[in-house]
Amino acid sequence: METTTIRVLKPGDEAALEAFLLPQVESSMFLIGNMRAAGLADHGQTYHGTYAAKLEAEKIVGVVAHYWNQNLVLQAPVDLVALCAEAVKGSGRPIQGLIGPSDQVGVVKEALDMDRSNVQMDETEKLYSLGLEDLVVPVNLASGKVKGRRIESGDVDLLTKWRAAYAVEALGEEDGPQLRQQCREATERSVREKRTWVLEDDGRPVACSSFNTAIEEAVQVGGVWTPPELRRRGYGRAVVAASLLDARTEGVKNGILFTGEDNIAAQRAYEALGFRCIGDYSIVLLRSPLKNSLQNLS
Repeated sequence: METTTIRVLKPGDEAALEAFLLPQVESSMFLIGNMRAAGLADHGQTYHGTYAAKLEAEKIVGVVAHYWNQNLVLQAPVDLVALCAEAVKGSGRPIQGLIGPSDQVGVVKEALDMDRSNVQMDETEKLYSLGLEDLVVPVNLASGKVKGRRIESGDVDLLTKWRAAYAVEALGEEDGPQLRQQCREATERSVREKRTWVLEDDGRPVACSSFNTAIEEAVQVGGVWTPPELRRRGYGRAVVAASLLDARTEGVKNGILFTGEDNIAAQRAYEALGFRCIGDYSIVLLRSPLKNSLQNLS
């Protein structure tokens, strides 16, 4: 008789989790990347999370992770709400956001019955993929007119400012000392992890781009930012290409990203690099975390 269980994963379950996630890597990057970075033990530190999975005959068929930053990340075509409840119960954290395939995010949004006035961001995104051997390198980068490089410690002040501006414009954050401190810490971490690039035109920084997740098989582009006064010059496209060229040189085979359904300029830029839309993805962020969410999920 086939046994079916829902439980919190523990160290030793990594191979089973990867066997489920890797075939759908394009919509599982946060789950795979965070698990590889921090493992399955949750101590509340950066990249740590509590992973609740449904298993059928010891094979994982769905998973939800509740991370250190209070976001629920979803990859669960079955028993989604029950898995969310198990993850939240195991982590003991409130819910600050939902990230995952759009149909799944929609189910959890309905279960949580969110107060719309508390929603900071609720966006359906186009999910894109690219085999890096097919990357189309922009002329300005190929010719050497502009150059991309990984950021260094001397770039932290500028990139902190840019990261904060991105958070306000793209994520609906409120500017202030707390956001600036969070952005500085994230920028310093990105220097250590070598995950952010800056584009220079005649030695002047003009755009930046990051990998919000990077694994051996793929990198996920995020945080692409060009100051408003420097836009419509191809800088965003070029800095993304520069980062992907470096990833390709280091043996990575695939690039993944998502961008808003209404962001036509970004879609055109990414499609010009060779990216193709393969589905959709959603992000919901809340201004104040939901502290009593279990009652709606149970």
